[in-house]
Amino acid sequence: MPIRDGVVRLLLTACSFGLFSACTDERAPNASPAEVSHPAAAVTRERLMAATGEPENWISHGGDYAEQRFSRLTAIDEKNVGDLGLAWSFDLRTDRGVEATPLVDDGVMYVSAPFNIVYALDAATGEQLWTFDPHMDRDWVRNVCCGFVNRGVALYGENVYIGTLDGRLIAIDRNTGRSVWDVDTVEEGKPYSITGAPRVVEGKVVIGNSGADFGVRGYVSAYEAETGELAWRTYTVPGNPADGFESEAMERAAETWTGDWWVAGGGGTPWDGMAYDPELRLLYVGTGNGSPYVRWLRDPEGGDNLYLSSILALDPETGKQVWYYQETPAESWDYTATAPIMLVDLEIAGRLRKTLLHAPKNGFFFILDRTDGSFISAEPFTTVTWALGYDERGRPIENPEKDFRERAQFIRPSPYGGHSWQPWSYHPGTGLVYFPKRDMGSIFVGDPDWEYKPKTWNMGFDTAAFSSFSVSDGGPMTAALIAWDPVAQRQVWSVPHVTGFNGGTLATAGGLVFQGSADGRFVAYRATNGEKLWESPASTGVIAGPITYAVDGEQYVAVTAGWGASFSWSGGELALAAGVRGGGRVLSFKLGADGVVPTGKPPLGPVPKPTFALESTEAERAQGMELFHFYCSVCHGPMAVAGGSVPDLRHLPEAKHAIFDEIVRGGLFKTHGMPAFPDQLDALELHAIQAWILSRARESAGER
Repeated sequence: MPIRDGVVRLLLTACSFGLFSACTDERAPNASPAEVSHPAAAVTRERLMAATGEPENWISHGGDYAEQRFSRLTAIDEKNVGDLGLAWSFDLRTDRGVEATPLVDDGVMYVSAPFNIVYALDAATGEQLWTFDPHMDRDWVRNVCCGFVNRGVALYGENVYIGTLDGRLIAIDRNTGRSVWDVDTVEEGKPYSITGAPRVVEGKVVIGNSGADFGVRGYVSAYEAETGELAWRTYTVPGNPADGFESEAMERAAETWTGDWWVAGGGGTPWDGMAYDPELRLLYVGTGNGSPYVRWLRDPEGGDNLYLSSILALDPETGKQVWYYQETPAESWDYTATAPIMLVDLEIAGRLRKTLLHAPKNGFFFILDRTDGSFISAEPFTTVTWALGYDERGRPIENPEKDFRERAQFIRPSPYGGHSWQPWSYHPGTGLVYFPKRDMGSIFVGDPDWEYKPKTWNMGFDTAAFSSFSVSDGGPMTAALIAWDPVAQRQVWSVPHVTGFNGGTLATAGGLVFQGSADGRFVAYRATNGEKLWESPASTGVIAGPITYAVDGEQYVAVTAGWGASFSWSGGELALAAGVRGGGRVLSFKLGADGVVPTGKPPLGPVPKPTFALESTEAERAQGMELFHFYCSVCHGPMAVAGGSVPDLRHLPEAKHAIFDEIVRGGLFKTHGMPAFPDQLDALELHAIQAWILSRARESAGER
């Protein structure tokens, strides 16, 4: 059976989970914690507030509390950037996707790898100083939607803070690499995970969670930085009214929900974007999608479902909600509002405004007044068909022709979004914001037979309807780095990319914008017009955001590289177009260096004809296809086409087929990230999946 583009596009979700995601070994760290010869200076509240004043360091996830990712360093500029060379590289010993932003303080880099392993490195040489492995519960990866990833650490006092995939928040001594405290943030053993980087505000470590895809209730928590004691917890959607409400905000929110929404959790997990305004003393948090995604399945009467897909302004001392703005009322497309949040003071209509900028999945560039959440404007930065625009009240005008309640619809953006978690940057000299956009659609159709299934996927989409669509229904996918004028609300320039899921950006006072690409390049552009001024191979896809720092007066530009996560897993042929495979590393560049970037793994090449024999009927293979796309495809790709960072099961050798049951139901590779499914798949179902995989391999190899 030929690959149906409709199936491919249907399954382009922003989430990733599956069966053989760890059939290759993760290489364990090889260093134990040890004393650092020069103890680090404490990162204080005052230093975090004035972070832009010490550009030689990068002590906060977004560069500063405003999350502008702009550096004042000027040693590397438009004239000499062509002389950049590799100063050093560090092998993160992983083939997973790498999304972390490194932090640098006093010549030491702190960077996290998949499975939450933290490294301290000499920022001038890449020498490993210590390694911390939290020994996360590898069974917990069954509860992870979008890759075994995390986006970095936080610094405060003399500690490094990391959130783990199994839901813990850990403080690590910066000088020794040893754990100071370790707390569990997960409620009642539910399928929460943490992929975002913590932030530290007013002496508290703030962390959100992931898990709405599996049916949970979102919340954001703050812990005392010194002790790990829970300071406050703020829920993003209401729970069961019979249990009472934690706050007035939750009581108000419950009025916008109907039915028994709390059974499936409701969603709203705040898994990435945060920013802080210390002058206003407001912490801004973006919330996620609904659980399930489809509104009428979780709320039969169709309310706004507060506070899904919203920006929340919270009091950092108490977690109390001060204001909110809901970007996508009754969110039904996996349009999370968890993209990076940026704070910029802009002159709009002759008046200087304290604004909050946001370019989330739903495809609109938002400008809000960050003092009170009032709506200023929203304009599309990519092709948008789900809505016709926003009215003066700041509510979307939904496109009635794209209602997918009765029939499947091809809608843009896809669940991958016009822009998701990839970091963006702002240059005060140009007044432009730089970020990777995607112009990609997907098929949307609800599943009338959906029922809540604890600890498994709860999207609520009807996958059986997808195969009736073809590429001509939605048009091609494109991606680009764009420069956006937030005052004029328009695109100024763009640079096309080969495929989706390209890296975040860094803007510098040297007139430059740095970005990595999915097809394995790290590039410097002129900030004013997008002209490419320098390029280096990365030998793997780059999806994280770069930083810059200085040691002994010499400026470096660094980025973590490693193809993987949701798009590479579930993007199918679109992800294969990147032409790279995994291989996590840190790359650091400086002027005049001449190091060589390590080579990456070559693409797999043509699918070989399978030699493993397994008898099956057409009905079994049809069942296997359905089961594969429910349990496996978001890791191993639609129609079993994996995008280059996890095993492509069409290439599975005879030896692995022979132990298929031991792998999938027995947990043979559990320690490497491949979970076991004995409670969800019986032997006959597994037989059907394996038979279909073999049929896909034969088809891909040209055998009919």
